[in-house]
Amino acid sequence: MVLSNKKIVSKTTTVGIVVGDYVVLAADKRATAGSLVAHKRVKKIIRIDDYIAMTISGLVADAEIIAEQARFIARKYKLELGRPIKVSGLASNLSIILNTYLRASPYIVQLLLGGYDNNGPHLFYMDLYGSLSEEKYMATGSGSPTAFGVLEEGYRSDLSLEEAKELAFKAVSAATRRDGFSGEGVDIVVIGPDTYVEETKLFKRSIIAK
Repeated sequence: MVLSNKKIVSKTTTVGIVVGDYVVLAADKRATAGSLVAHKRVKKIIRIDDYIAMTISGLVADAEIIAEQARFIARKYKLELGRPIKVSGLASNLSIILNTYLRASPYIVQLLLGGYDNNGPHLFYMDLYGSLSEEKYMATGSGSPTAFGVLEEGYRSDLSLEEAKELAFKAVSAATRRDGFSGEGVDIVVIGPDTYVEETKLFKRSIIAK
């Protein structure tokens, strides 16, 4: 991505997959400051609502601001209308925000918004320009070229949930072997009917489940 003649690099790897009634999100855990590994246990998947989450890549502060705005929009919608916001509705709102600020003070982000509502599972991609597209699988960040290769080879619409989780893990972990800005482990979130589950797989052979 290029903005004002400055190259913008999203230094991370995140992945999203839709399979059956579920959305699987995955992201690496490394935070960098230039070539420095600044932190090894960062969470790049942010819970927005009961059954909606967002992966973040780009500038952390910008992504956190967008996440807070997403939480506010979802909470306000639920309070006013008495029901959860649809994933597509929230994605549209965020796309408008990103596009509105583009020419004044752009948010340097690439986002995957995944969730489940009464229309089923959804996965939306957004970037700093406010571009919005619904996808069956997607990857963002500096490791995304490698992750895409794994997704392209392994994705099928009839994957089981466990196969989709394994594919998401393989896509992110493959990217960490090629991309120095990604690493340490993989967070995985599964969202579906009455389901929101988080799991962390560290590369040092330890697994933390929530």
